[in-house]
Amino acid sequence: MAGPAGSARPAGARRRARFHPLEVAAVRPLTADAIEVTFAVPDHLDGEFDYLPGQHVALRADLDGAEVRRSYSLCRPPERGSVSVAIKRDQGGRFSTWALSELSPGMTLDVMSPQGSFTSALDSVAGAHVAGIAAGSGITPIMALAGAVLSRSATSRFSLVYTNRSTTDVMFLDELADLKDRYPTRLAIHHVLSGEQRSAPLLSGRIDEDRLQRIFADLLHPGTVDEWFLCGPFGLVQLCRDTLASAGVDAAHVRYELFTTGETRRADDPARPVLVRADEPVVSIAFTLDGQAARVQSPVSAHETILAAALRVRPDVPFACAGGVCGTCRARLVDGAVSMTENYALEPDEIARGYVLTCQSHPTSDAVTVDYDV
Repeated sequence: MAGPAGSARPAGARRRARFHPLEVAAVRPLTADAIEVTFAVPDHLDGEFDYLPGQHVALRADLDGAEVRRSYSLCRPPERGSVSVAIKRDQGGRFSTWALSELSPGMTLDVMSPQGSFTSALDSVAGAHVAGIAAGSGITPIMALAGAVLSRSATSRFSLVYTNRSTTDVMFLDELADLKDRYPTRLAIHHVLSGEQRSAPLLSGRIDEDRLQRIFADLLHPGTVDEWFLCGPFGLVQLCRDTLASAGVDAAHVRYELFTTGETRRADDPARPVLVRADEPVVSIAFTLDGQAARVQSPVSAHETILAAALRVRPDVPFACAGGVCGTCRARLVDGAVSMTENYALEPDEIARGYVLTCQSHPTSDAVTVDYDV
């Protein structure tokens, strides 16, 4: 696929987030509560599914007449003709419960083109020491990152701290063992089990501040690491960020991704209807998508996000999680002012260039304009 002036678009470059129907090629059990799903990518869509290790896709399905979207990290090194994700059952999760019981080869599912900036910022990994801390399904992007870092240079190193409740909950156990066999001196894996006794007391129990401090003192010295990747629930990721900051690690070298923020609201919750009355103040929201301009009036009393308002006039506005985590709804603020409730997806340089998460952005001026195409 060509980019500007006919140049090839690099893998992982920002692209318009679009859904494409892909056939399920394989479904493989990982644990009792997790599966790996591989989708076949036809030749004519190959350029739409180029990606960098660490990026994710959104899946969309119609369940009982309601559209449900979920984001999942890509778990395999980039390979032409297929993309793979790991799906772990969430307690009470509609999509994950359905996927584990119903998905099978031959079915077709809507898959969004890869998105996300949870990727390495190092120009060269030669001689670099990269570290990852993952919990549960947070291993998915970090495993792909580890493989990429180790394969790109014969002098790179990767250290992984991976926490689960028990051995039976460890996803991609065989793949991690194979990676260790391939790079025995350059890959260090430390499995921490919160509900199972290990021979090393440091690796037995929940990762709290004290245990993390001891891990950094005895196993993974922050001063030796060039780049960090953190993926897991909000509490663990925030603990790691705070502890690394207290150890003097520059936040610019710490990348993180959440698979939950602890919020209960999901993107597929029914939106309450919004009616615009002639006698109440409104905010004018203008936006550009696929080169087409649109405008919608949003009652001040409704306290709508830009995304929620835009979806009322353009159902194809891109979004996945609607929780400020995935970054799919990213747009540039052209005019006006907004406040973002949460931001777990945008990098500081993106914010400095005027980008916002429209799922979290509430207008604070009488009119705002955003551009999804930039």
